[in-house]
Amino acid sequence: MMKSYEFTIIASGLDTEADDFEDHFYGAKCDDATVGVVKGKIVLEFAREARNFAHALASAIVDVQSTGAKIERIEPDYLVSLSDIAERSDLSRSAISHYAAGNRDKDFPSPVARITTDTPLWDWVLVAKWMFQRRKLSLETLVAAKLVREANTAISAPDPFSDSPFAQKVHAIIARDRVAA
Repeated sequence: MMKSYEFTIIASGLDTEADDFEDHFYGAKCDDATVGVVKGKIVLEFAREARNFAHALASAIVDVQSTGAKIERIEPDYLVSLSDIAERSDLSRSAISHYAAGNRDKDFPSPVARITTDTPLWDWVLVAKWMFQRRKLSLETLVAAKLVREANTAISAPDPFSDSPFAQKVHAIIARDRVAA
């Protein structure tokens, strides 16, 4: 059964002023993405149908790369505010604030960035794992959080898609899809 997965790929490296700019993406099987340019970066907002999130993300990465664009990162970002956590978990901001303060449960992950400010940020993978362990979030959401982090780690490596665990997953998924096609 196919399901639609939403995520955003931020890219660069193509002439965004060219008349056929968007055609590069539509011709590369990215017709399930809304293509735009924000602050000089190419923004592709996908709603991709696939068997699972890994297949959706891997196939989109391959399709975007086939245009000659350089992938900068995948969003949603792994750094999240309490509001982001509430939105991603379908819980109220108040409930998340209580978890973070230790009022409803213990051992909620500590912020990892801007700790001394009024708007600290948490690591979404750690929060998703904590919430999954308490049956507040699905395994699918936790896996997606981990895959986005792995993809971004691979993208930031000197040779992004060579030997990283995510690169190996992408290649395995592509090989499986070609055999199935």
